Amino acid sequence: MDIAGYMVEVGAQARQAATAVARSTTAVRNQALLCMADRLDGARAALAEANSKDLAQARLDGIDAAMLDRLTLTPAVVDTMIEGLRQVAGLPDPIGEITDMTYRPSGIQVGRMRVPLGVVGIIYESRPNVTVEAASLCLKSGNATILRGGSESIHSNQAIARCIAAGLADAGLPEHAVQVIKTTDRAAVGELITMPQSVDVIVPRGGKSLIERISRDATVPVIKHLDGICHVYVDSHADPDKALRVVVNAKTHRYGTCNTMETLLVDEEIAGDILPLLADALLAKGVELRGCAQSRGLLPELVPATEADWQTEYLAPILSVRVVAGLDGAIEHITRYSSQHTDSIITENYTRARRFLTEVDSSSVMVNASTRFADGFEYGLGAEIGISTDKIHARGPVGLEGLTSQKYVVFGDGHIRG
Repeated sequence: MDIAGYMVEVGAQARQAATAVARSTTAVRNQALLCMADRLDGARAALAEANSKDLAQARLDGIDAAMLDRLTLTPAVVDTMIEGLRQVAGLPDPIGEITDMTYRPSGIQVGRMRVPLGVVGIIYESRPNVTVEAASLCLKSGNATILRGGSESIHSNQAIARCIAAGLADAGLPEHAVQVIKTTDRAAVGELITMPQSVDVIVPRGGKSLIERISRDATVPVIKHLDGICHVYVDSHADPDKALRVVVNAKTHRYGTCNTMETLLVDEEIAGDILPLLADALLAKGVELRGCAQSRGLLPELVPATEADWQTEYLAPILSVRVVAGLDGAIEHITRYSSQHTDSIITENYTRARRFLTEVDSSSVMVNASTRFADGFEYGLGAEIGISTDKIHARGPVGLEGLTSQKYVVFGDGHIRG
């Protein structure tokens, strides 16, 4: 295959389709999503057959059990994909909303209208259900999208792509509004991220190495986060019961997510009382604790923490533990080591909570809540395309609104500038 030529064609088709999608009505886009859901429901056998090919190849390639689990399209996963499409269809449509209308001294009215980004390129690994999630959010927000899934899920993704294309056609929208790249050649990624004439933004979803490569090589704007080095700080004014619940949940609810706590910070004033309680609960869950010198002075059984531990996203039952000199020490540590994803304080002191919210520069900052809440669904966005730790355009969980932009609109009545 001529990869460069193929990607130019894909890009041109997406750009043309984006115009049709942007001017389509909410009702039409919702109908397309519902038609996609029906098509997936009617293609369960075909989806299972395609997925079995991917799973067979993955086993031959020696892919680990966790990857196999993410790759498998069980009936329950298909049910979730179908339900996800129907839920997105029921979300409010952000496109066309005009806000901030004000009269200027000249007599004109100035406001801002929410509009699609245009063509969104999404690069992701292993999970074929992401194909449906990404397609649905992009379509609902009035965008065309180009999807490049992992090579290990090529057959599953192409089977899903056929259902999506059929659903688009059922609703009268161009099939090229959602395109799933048909080649596993990595050169396609290199082309996709350097096509600003055809692609308006890239969203990478995957491991740190993938996102680093795309951030380094892309000539198209990128919405991304590299790490989820999330902290929970237990303040000297914390309620012990709240601290225990939040800390255990933030670490053990799920280990392999970007919003899982990776470092626990404890105020030195209460460390002797509360750290043993927290450690016992975490150790009972099978979590390995790596502590600073001060925390190991209280709990000698902790593994010594190294400088690298404060900079590591474990995505595993491992937790760094540090005793800090109060709120100043906590903020200093977070400022140095946080990936600006999600950080939380446990305290009953309103002044300290407000200071934490103000001074911690992360995309989500929390008070008395688990970092696991940093999620588009939990934030009321309906769903998310990913998390952004960037400071321009979208920050935090990226839902429908994050896949749009705004333009200024002006209303006059023959007004001229004097």
